Amino acid sequence: MTSVSADVPTTRRVRSHHVLRWVGIACLLGAAYFGGYVAWLLWGTGIQTQQAQDQLRPTTQRWGAHPEPLPTTPGSGPRIIPGDAYAVIVIPSIDLDMVVVQGTDYESLKKGPGHYLDTADPWDGTGRVGIAGHRTTYLHPFFDLDQVHDGDTISLLTQYGRYDYAVTANFVLPEETAGKVLTQTSDPSLVLTTCNPKYASSQRLIVTADLVGSPQN
Repeated sequence: MTSVSADVPTTRRVRSHHVLRWVGIACLLGAAYFGGYVAWLLWGTGIQTQQAQDQLRPTTQRWGAHPEPLPTTPGSGPRIIPGDAYAVIVIPSIDLDMVVVQGTDYESLKKGPGHYLDTADPWDGTGRVGIAGHRTTYLHPFFDLDQVHDGDTISLLTQYGRYDYAVTANFVLPEETAGKVLTQTSDPSLVLTTCNPKYASSQRLIVTADLVGSPQN
């Protein structure tokens, strides 16, 4: 005959095993969810960006075939709506060729690198053009921006023609002070910004460049 005192420890062990099993299942489910979320951030978001790039590319191809006359004065050209094609950025040294959209808001940057609205346009003939891009998500256009060196060429293909820039610096700033690189310049220039280090955002990686060739030249 089994005693009551012998049954109590057995029942407790069974309950403990059930609890441990459900905790283990919960941990596995959590790990699977987290892994899937990370995979979506790093690779899945690129599918969305690629679709947007494919939709924008025909517009930029028409620019190459039929560039428009330059605006007579800065700011007199047609307004580009946020999210629409702004330019094509080409950086041969890192094999980058992507459509840049107007705007750096969250939705615009899902489509590709974005032009800071408050900075100059390449066709202005003066001022600094600012472009931001993701580094690890949404097709990570600026993933290898740290490998761009002084003297490398960056080209912006626009509705008014091609603008070539020569890289002058590549450096890192704390996030809270990085905004100063968007300060306008008297000579035409370009600045690219992205998060640093990779897979983090406590800093900003900055590349600056000076205009060396344009449709006016």
